[in-house]
Amino acid sequence: MFPLKVIVFVALVSIVAAGPWGQICAGNPRNKVRGCDKFGCGHYGAPRIVGGKHRGVDVICRDGSTVYAPFSGTIGGRVNPYRKNNAINNGLLLRGSGFCIHMFYIRPVRYRGWIKKGQKIGVMLPMQRVYRGMTSHVHVQNCNRSNPTRNL
Repeated sequence: MFPLKVIVFVALVSIVAAGPWGQICAGNPRNKVRGCDKFGCGHYGAPRIVGGKHRGVDVICRDGSTVYAPFSGTIGGRVNPYRKNNAINNGLLLRGSGFCIHMFYIRPVRYRGWIKKGQKIGVMLPMQRVYRGMTSHVHVQNCNRSNPTRNL
C-alpha cells in the first residue's frame, strides 16, 4: 500500500509543478522555454538589446507547428507584436480560467469565440524567415505583463 501512496503523491506533485496551463505547441509537451541565442534569451525578465526587459516567455515551437489553447477561454481579438508588418506579425488575446494572455507569432484559426484547453488555436508562423537562427517560439505574455512562467 505504501508504494501506491508514494506514486500518487509524486504524480500529484508533478501535475502541480507543471503549472495549470496545458501544452502550447505540438512537439513541446512540457512547454520548454527558449534558451539564449544570438538574439537574446527567452525567459521572463531577460535583457533586450533596445533596452528594457522581456515581459513574456518564449515557448519553443517549430515553424508550422500546431499551437494549442493553454486554458479554456474566449479569444478576444487580434494582437500584433510589431508596428511594421512582417511574416510573423500576428497573434491573439486569450482570456479565461482566471488568466489573460497575448500569444504572438501564430496564425490563429479565428479571432473571436470560445476555445477549450488543448484545442488548436493556431499555427506557428515562419519565424526563420524574419529571424534566421533564433529558436522559433510562441511568445506568451500576461496582459498585466507579470511573469507567466509558473503557469507553464
